[in-house]
Amino acid sequence: MKVLIVSEGKHELGTSEQPGALENIARRLRGGNVSFVCDKVSRGIPTLHGKDKRYYKRAIRWMLEAARRGFDGLILIIDQDNQPERGVEIKNSQEDRHVSISRALGVAVQTFDAWMIADENALTHVLGIVVAQQKSPEQLSDPKNLCAFFLNKSRIGLGQSEMYARVALLVDVLKLEERCPLGFTPFATRVRNMSRELGTAEPR
Repeated sequence: MKVLIVSEGKHELGTSEQPGALENIARRLRGGNVSFVCDKVSRGIPTLHGKDKRYYKRAIRWMLEAARRGFDGLILIIDQDNQPERGVEIKNSQEDRHVSISRALGVAVQTFDAWMIADENALTHVLGIVVAQQKSPEQLSDPKNLCAFFLNKSRIGLGQSEMYARVALLVDVLKLEERCPLGFTPFATRVRNMSRELGTAEPR
């Protein structure tokens, strides 16, 4: 089973040698024997005509691209960045049936970095410092810089992408759903639904 993972930022994606945070989260949600390949939303693929519904069209193009490459499914995440219309467009592309490939599309509120702050216990374990529970992650104005602050304070010598990857391995998924209900919860539901569509093992 092959699934293409697509996202915007470098901190979500790993390398050929080391899985990234988004892949680690997806694997925990999906379970089963799945081969993931990662790519960036910004990669130059043919675009649909017109300036309206930009993210809807981009998601559709990635569905077509995933199908063209022979993938069984597509996981795609973008940041909301205080633009609520992105959520509407991604929801519409999730529900679009012109392309038959199984998909789990999501919008992180306000950014993917907020998901890394949801579980203070995972942060404390990875960083080796005591991290108190933060206020609602989806209401933070700059979660990326807050993560960078914790990382710098810890002095463990990790890059931010590696920190995210390690947090994603340990984060309490149920707590993440509880604390990021606008972005993570619908995404997690779609990933689990895709697992059932593709007949993979029950997610952990």
